[in-house]
Amino acid sequence: MRKVFADTLYWVAIVKRDDAYAPAARIARRAIGPCIIVTTDEVLYEFVTALAKGGPTLREKAVRIARRLLEDPNVKVLAQSRDSFLRALDRFSRRHDKEYSLTDCSSMNAEGITEVLTHDRHFEQEGYQVLIGSTARRDTG
Repeated sequence: MRKVFADTLYWVAIVKRDDAYAPAARIARRAIGPCIIVTTDEVLYEFVTALAKGGPTLREKAVRIARRLLEDPNVKVLAQSRDSFLRALDRFSRRHDKEYSLTDCSSMNAEGITEVLTHDRHFEQEGYQVLIGSTARRDTG
């Protein structure tokens, strides 16, 4: 089955209906059809942290969703390990001309996936197909 990577921007957009990328994220998800969505512990850290900034209600919702994703048979969450951290740190240190986050670096090359549910152009710079299009602008981390 097709595997598609989901970045933090995607998870936030599908949970926060008023997010600038919410409509584009939903369109992208419908367009890819049945698939396994792959993400990482690091992405879920960012997701929960981002929603927690919205207050106690969103914080609790983020925790519930993260727990649900960990149990969802159609979502594969890659665990952070010392090796994955060191690989991300190596990529991060080699890309000093870029503004990649350490989480972006840990997400790149996840299981050889080339399609990413994000609008983050850092993935495009590394040759990935970014699946969320929008004219909205914001810092994607």
